[in-house]
Amino acid sequence: METAALTAWTLVGEIPVPADVQGLLVEGEQAVASFKTLRDSATFTTKRLIIRDAQGITGKKVEMYSLPYSSINMWSTENAGTFDLNGEVELWTRAGHIKIKLGKGLDVRRIDSLIAWAVLHSR
Repeated sequence: METAALTAWTLVGEIPVPADVQGLLVEGEQAVASFKTLRDSATFTTKRLIIRDAQGITGKKVEMYSLPYSSINMWSTENAGTFDLNGEVELWTRAGHIKIKLGKGLDVRRIDSLIAWAVLHSR
């Protein structure tokens, strides 16, 4: 099994669903929860995880990642320990291995529950 992450993000806090995410949703899809990343946002919908990633100095260049839950084969979660600052979620997908760090104070079990609900309902 591949161990090097294909990509990695850090979620730092829950936020309202960003307005521009609404325009990406397909018929019947709803945003469930959004989280601030270091530069942008990650939104769990009823069908996929959407990551908005602003790039460059001005942040005007924006890359959108869309990960359908049906492509997730396995996941793991790890809460922050006494000396760890972050919890962590790892996703093994058809596209590769993805790491998501969770900022201090984020509830790793809430994220685990969102992923479990989404992946198990997409099958």
